[in-house]
Amino acid sequence: MGCFFSRRRKPAQGGQQQQAGGGQDAAAVEEKAPQYSWDQRAKVDPKDYTFSGLKDETVGRLPGKVAGQQFIIQDCENCSIYIFDHSATITIDDCVNCQIFLGPIKGSVFFRDCKDCKCIVACQQFRTRDCRKLEVFLCCATQPIIESSTGMKFGCFQYYYPELALQFKDAGLSIFNNTWSDIHDFTPVSGENNWGLLPEDAVVQDYVPLPSSEELKAVRISTDATRSIIPVTRGRRQKSSDESCLVVFFAGDYTTANARKLIDEMTGKGFQLVQTKEVSMKAEEAHRVFQQHAPEFIPLLEKGPVVALEFNGDGAVEGCQSTINDVFSGTKVFVSESKASASQDVENFYNFADMQMGM
Repeated sequence: MGCFFSRRRKPAQGGQQQQAGGGQDAAAVEEKAPQYSWDQRAKVDPKDYTFSGLKDETVGRLPGKVAGQQFIIQDCENCSIYIFDHSATITIDDCVNCQIFLGPIKGSVFFRDCKDCKCIVACQQFRTRDCRKLEVFLCCATQPIIESSTGMKFGCFQYYYPELALQFKDAGLSIFNNTWSDIHDFTPVSGENNWGLLPEDAVVQDYVPLPSSEELKAVRISTDATRSIIPVTRGRRQKSSDESCLVVFFAGDYTTANARKLIDEMTGKGFQLVQTKEVSMKAEEAHRVFQQHAPEFIPLLEKGPVVALEFNGDGAVEGCQSTINDVFSGTKVFVSESKASASQDVENFYNFADMQMGM
């Protein structure tokens, strides 16, 4: 047997015989060129995935218009730029005094030679080089990195529009994995600090206003922290109390909804959400984290990753326990037993999680 690629049209048995058969015979002999799946893909025009050389403009891409492609933003000045979709990677070069929103990025976002920009960004990896005075509301699954950059300020990502949750899934990003405040400076300067945190009461719209163009107004946006797709955490800010509590939800149909419900309940009572994490666990890791309670939770680990939440505030342990008993009575949940054990619970879990995620 020959293979498909070896098929060839047999040469005609003499030129006059071929002509004598007429046009119909010639058409019968002629074979159609093979069609491959990659031939039928829509052609990508780089111009559809680039903003370059713009000044004093408001531009953007609506949900579904980027659909996981790479994107380039370069040489823009005094512009408002909105990417309301998920993408593969994004590079931003030589932009000045711009306001930028970037929806979930499966890989990396890289700012180079930018200054005086205000941004909202969700990504797997965040990096800057040779930048000055960037203010960023960030969701980043890994440790953000700055290099040869000064005057950098960071806050926690807070944003909502109806398509955003699915875009996070399409980009392979968990809404619970956000290391926005754990910045690594590749080029620290002795006696100086190249980065800091935005004020706790910073208002997102004061930094990146809602789009003004009629096309982009169609996106139903909210910057209310209580509606944010990403839970708003304190990160590395100083804790208000020496009492924290660890709560761990196990994989199931309502894991995300249950975690969000507990966050709403606890923050509504005045407690602070310090950090969140979604990560897979093995039995031996469960023993280190859950100690004597591990045997009752180990069978649940096979269903998928766990979601952990750290709450802080005087009475946090009692507050978590009572809320879980009242609201999640039928759900298997790990919660710290006491103030004395809670700090060790938090340390054990997040040390494990950081090692698991390679941080």
